Amino acid sequence: MSLVRKVLILCTGNSCRSQMAEGIWRALGQGEWQSASAGSRPSGSVHPLAIQAMHERGIEISTGRSKSVDEFRGEDFDIAVTVCDHARESCPVFPGARQYLHWPFDDPADATGSDAEKMVVFVRVRDEIEARIRRFLADGE
Repeated sequence: MSLVRKVLILCTGNSCRSQMAEGIWRALGQGEWQSASAGSRPSGSVHPLAIQAMHERGIEISTGRSKSVDEFRGEDFDIAVTVCDHARESCPVFPGARQYLHWPFDDPADATGSDAEKMVVFVRVRDEIEARIRRFLADGE
């Protein structure tokens, strides 16, 4: 019996929020958690500004790839977390998860303006995701 718990973070495109959450959970989980992320309609790439926002925190996600939720069918997870409302609607139940959580965050990919202005949104969403994961890992909620 493995002591490592598994979390699957679900979003629509698996390019921003779920990718950042996967990296943050991996870093904060300190080997006690195995994190993965997937999308109901994967975009095919990880957003460059998500990579940059995570790099600023010392978390590397540049080698990640946008994955389909179908890649994880048949796997068991302790928790499945949806980080956008569309993913919650399209993946309301992940058969292999023991617990389901819904933590909606704004989509930083929708940010407009210059890259610097967009980056402000990516950093804010990254920090919101990190705060939520820290709270969960500390309190279990």
